[in-house]
Amino acid sequence: MDPTTYVIGVQDQIYVRVWREPDFTAPYAVRPDGKITIPLIGDVQAGGLTPERLAAQLKQGLSDYINNPDVTVTVTQVNSKKYFVTGEVYHAGEFPLAVPTRIFDALSNAGGFREFANKKKIVIIRGAERLKFNYIDILRGKNLEQNILLQNGDTIVVE
Repeated sequence: MDPTTYVIGVQDQIYVRVWREPDFTAPYAVRPDGKITIPLIGDVQAGGLTPERLAAQLKQGLSDYINNPDVTVTVTQVNSKKYFVTGEVYHAGEFPLAVPTRIFDALSNAGGFREFANKKKIVIIRGAERLKFNYIDILRGKNLEQNILLQNGDTIVVE
């Protein structure tokens, strides 16, 4: 995950490391309001920032108490970005979207199809959009453009 582009979200787990400062080095969970609480600084907005940007803000906040602090922020668990798979698959549910994932891969993550699944009429619900996906075509090397990358909140429905 790229610390310059990944955007921290609510429920993500992050690890803040302040070199030679064990009182500030700790794991933090991003609260529903998008904030974390750091000793001495208090509440800091983490949601909506990249790890790199959050580290810069923490460095600035800690500068009042520590001489030239070295701060690193790492996302240890992505909980804010997810997709859902439902219907005739073995493991329906929600899945983390920690890395770029295509529909074909998401169906594999869901354990594959049950016996009577319709592999030709899979629907991806993306907000108000309904996208069609034909698993059999992908297996045969046809219409590969339909194997799109999932976005946060997408739901795959297998009838």
